[in-house]
Amino acid sequence: MITYLFNYNKRTLKAYKQLISSTPPRVTVESNLDKRDTSLQIGIMDPTIGTANQGDFIIKDAISKQLLSILPNSFITNYPSQLHRGIDTVLQQRKSEDLMFVAGTNLLSSNMNQYYQWKVGPLDAAFLKNRYILFGVGWWQYQDTPNSYTRWLYQNVLSTKYSHAVRDSYAKNKLEEAGIKNVINTSCPTLWDLTKERCMAIPTKKATDVVTTLTFYHKDPQKDKFLLDELLKSYQTVYLWIQGFNDLGYLHELGYKDENRIQLIEPTLQAFDEALKENDIDYVGTRLHAGVRALQHGRRTMIVAVDNRALEISRDTNLNVVPRTEVERIQNFTASDYKTQINLPQANIDLWKSQFLN
Repeated sequence: MITYLFNYNKRTLKAYKQLISSTPPRVTVESNLDKRDTSLQIGIMDPTIGTANQGDFIIKDAISKQLLSILPNSFITNYPSQLHRGIDTVLQQRKSEDLMFVAGTNLLSSNMNQYYQWKVGPLDAAFLKNRYILFGVGWWQYQDTPNSYTRWLYQNVLSTKYSHAVRDSYAKNKLEEAGIKNVINTSCPTLWDLTKERCMAIPTKKATDVVTTLTFYHKDPQKDKFLLDELLKSYQTVYLWIQGFNDLGYLHELGYKDENRIQLIEPTLQAFDEALKENDIDYVGTRLHAGVRALQHGRRTMIVAVDNRALEISRDTNLNVVPRTEVERIQNFTASDYKTQINLPQANIDLWKSQFLN
């Protein structure tokens, strides 16, 4: 199957086998986990390496925080999840890392031989067999049943020892279709700190200003223009955070190039955080994790969903999401009080965490 799908020649496969047999055995996970005074080496497949999308930095920030709360004093090494790695990098992962986590985003798909954001393949199946632990990962889009290669790949690279944390029920069901049964729906780790107490502290009444976002790769000019027009009617100042590379160009396409009531926030997470801290502000926009970041800062939030990610998380957690096809519903949000009530699957979160502590 490896040679069929990836056209590796016999000489290359022979070299890989020789490397596998010559690689020194790594320290076992069990021996380190049993020594509570010994720090672990943790590898994170990092979605921020090689991307300009600031939403991935929000995910990475939450995942690093949660991992260090579970396994304090650990040493973390970051590896690219969305860029191809060479044999030297894979060998380092094999020899050095006690645990390998795949961090967030919608990396999984049903046809990993055709579309794969997570750059994983036969090399990982050979050198890192059953080593990867999913942490807050989602499915790319609504898709058919995973194909035979995808099932083979996931069954060979995903851990059989540890359970995997996915961020919605849809991703859990798709993995089960691929033969991966040790899966727990923990929701997205970016939501884990949004306890009942923190939600109660979020204002219920409309703020003076609003911050919004656009999604250049999922355009709907009619609906997105409606969104901006309604926000301009309802708020004193509209801020636009440039989360993605072409979001500003899309704003200009919509005809707002000279709109002085739309103030731009530069494309850094630091700038977005400062805007959320310093202003009496709501969030209403199409970027999922920008909305989650606003909630982390205690801001009243509505997310306008452009794909499956926000919708699926909303079904499980009551995250305030409306489909863009029903964008008119933002009028109710801006005209009425709204009480934030995130329902975390806390028992699942605790269960997933506990496997690393026993």
